[in-house]
Amino acid sequence: MFAAGTDTTYTVLEWALSELLRHETVMHKLQDEVRTVVGNRTHVTEEDLVNMNYLKAVIKETLRLHIPVPLLVPRRTMEDIKLDGYDIAAGSQVIVNAWAIARDSSIWEKPLEFKPERFMNSSIDYKGLDFELIPFGAGRRGCPGVTFAISINELVLANLVNQFDWKLPDGVEGKDLDMSETNGLTCRRKYPLIAVATKYDRNE
Repeated sequence: MFAAGTDTTYTVLEWALSELLRHETVMHKLQDEVRTVVGNRTHVTEEDLVNMNYLKAVIKETLRLHIPVPLLVPRRTMEDIKLDGYDIAAGSQVIVNAWAIARDSSIWEKPLEFKPERFMNSSIDYKGLDFELIPFGAGRRGCPGVTFAISINELVLANLVNQFDWKLPDGVEGKDLDMSETNGLTCRRKYPLIAVATKYDRNE
């Protein structure tokens, strides 16, 4: 439980910050929202998150494009079924490729682009009721830590963009950031993200 609740969570945070560094407009829009809600306080609280709709959209889009566990926990079919012309016998072990679903062009417009705005006027959520986005699985055997994971991701990311301004080192531009993936227990960045944080001065 500790492994599942830590590795996946920091993986999502690293991908989220990577995308924000690649998309300056999104970063500034998120910082404006967070800093407006927080005001003169230094720390974002759980109560603040209710008023941060763009933050929630950024997390959803990160989970869509960079799902931490691309292949869901194996399931076993309970009866004979036919799916897309394939006959699947009862008792077969099946694995759902959530990574492919989240990048399917028949479901998502411009699926390879990072666009949090796609979720601003959308009812699609990650809780397992919308099969277009199932980073935590679905049904009775979906991830029991979904509420914990989302709370941590939202709270940490909000505090990071609230208290600091971010840039890549050595003058590297966002468009040049290597976004290669590597597979393991989770789908992480191939090369760890290195970023420079500058304390945000609220008095400027």
